[in-house]
Amino acid sequence: MWQYGQNGVTGTAEDQLNNPNSAELANGHILIADENNNRVIEVNRAHEIVWSYGSPSDTTTLNGAAFASRLANGDTLITDSNNNRVVEVNHDKVVVWSYTTNTRKGSIDQPLPTRAVRLANGHTLISDQFNDQVIEVDHEGRIVFSQGHIQVDGAGFDQLNAPYDAKVVGDFTGLTPPPPEG
Repeated sequence: MWQYGQNGVTGTAEDQLNNPNSAELANGHILIADENNNRVIEVNRAHEIVWSYGSPSDTTTLNGAAFASRLANGDTLITDSNNNRVVEVNHDKVVVWSYTTNTRKGSIDQPLPTRAVRLANGHTLISDQFNDQVIEVDHEGRIVFSQGHIQVDGAGFDQLNAPYDAKVVGDFTGLTPPPPEG
């Protein structure tokens, strides 16, 4: 019914993507984390980019945009994987909050966080992939919950192996929950 990006074509031009990693509806538009183009774009149904953050030629703003979601306040939460951080950016492209995962004790240099979601309580849940943890961080940057042990791969109790995505079941971050089944 609708597609943005061309099958078999990788690029930065209009209607081109390079390893899109996530897409979600936002304001009736589609918000796309265009990972290898180091950008997040919001496109309308006419394929026009109506908002963007990052650039294919600049890896300091974003480097590996692994995931993006539009928050209830209109800001955009972005997992900037290769810069080892999560950023919240307002509509004017100003970073209003960030958390860096590789500066904490025990972290490897490149943990490559892959997903971050804002929880209904205002905290941020981060899949800190190669640190082998999922962490919940409050707005002041304190870890208030963790699953897994930093740098301990495993499949046993309280162990993870490169977690890629995590969400809290039933947490709709202020959005309208889906209708009940049936």
